[in-house]
Amino acid sequence: MRIAQLAPLAESVPPKLYGGTERVIAWLVDELVDRGHDVTLFASGDSSTKAKLHAVWPRALRLGRKGVDPNAACALLIEAIGERARDFDVIHSHVDWLPLPVLSRTGVPFLTTMHGRLDLPGLPDVIGTFPKAAFVSISDNQRRPLPDANWIATIPHGLPKDLFRPSDEAGSYLAFLGRLTAEKGPEAAIRIARAVQMPLRIAAKIPRAETTYFKKKLEPEIDGEKVQLIGEVDETRKQPFLAGAAALLFPIDWPEPFGLVMIEAMACGTPVIAYRSGSVPEVIEDGVTGFIVDGEAQAIEVVEQAARLDRSRVRARFEERFVASRMATQYEESYRGLVAGGANHA
Repeated sequence: MRIAQLAPLAESVPPKLYGGTERVIAWLVDELVDRGHDVTLFASGDSSTKAKLHAVWPRALRLGRKGVDPNAACALLIEAIGERARDFDVIHSHVDWLPLPVLSRTGVPFLTTMHGRLDLPGLPDVIGTFPKAAFVSISDNQRRPLPDANWIATIPHGLPKDLFRPSDEAGSYLAFLGRLTAEKGPEAAIRIARAVQMPLRIAAKIPRAETTYFKKKLEPEIDGEKVQLIGEVDETRKQPFLAGAAALLFPIDWPEPFGLVMIEAMACGTPVIAYRSGSVPEVIEDGVTGFIVDGEAQAIEVVEQAARLDRSRVRARFEERFVASRMATQYEESYRGLVAGGANHA
């Protein structure tokens, strides 16, 4: 099939550092190319891909020139696919709602994978305006705020089987990986680690909008010994960071759509201790790949148990459930269904 993939422009594909959505797109695109599909990736010019790259902006916005209006870049992305839509059998968008007015008028089947939270004002109005537009969720829980959308599949993320090497050694510290925002739970992670008297290593980016939060709430707690901030990590550094941990702490306080860091930890054989929110019960198997808890007290109680879980079993469940090949197969099925049914045609 001739497949167009539309990527966000905030990060390159794959991202140089932080960026879950762009990382998933990179894995999916490369897997589809390996399967013989003719794939064109619409993304920033500093992206690296096995597909044909249509660069719609020179460099990822977050690491590029400051002051650039992201709406200007997105407008160019939408115009680019509008001009070339007829070159493809199916169009796969990863940029939420903005391309819908154009895509719905191209006469080419398309689908949109929703990567973010959906409990936001105004989104039901969009659903009502584009009732035939096909959507893919990344967890069943993610769909709940928009039950009337045309959901054609739930396709959990997957990463390449050999991207991370599992470790059978018991870890010596607790890990936190993600954005340093209140909803991700870094304060809770620090309290949990202190309560069980284990070191906590934090690999995370500090969003510009969260600088005040970081300096007020987190920086005073980071002593460089018991609590260490090692900054953002790329794929090379992420492997030893996760593999060396006794457990990954995931004390979220928001409806997490998926939680890529959970399966990255599992790929390293590292169990996950996660709060029962959003997609967590769909990703973590309680007592097998980690523990699902209802707050700090329970998280503290299960740290020792998590460290004793069979890490080879954690890795095995990752291979059975969350590899990129499975993800690509499910998307292929969705593409073929859309093309066969002429879905989204004007």
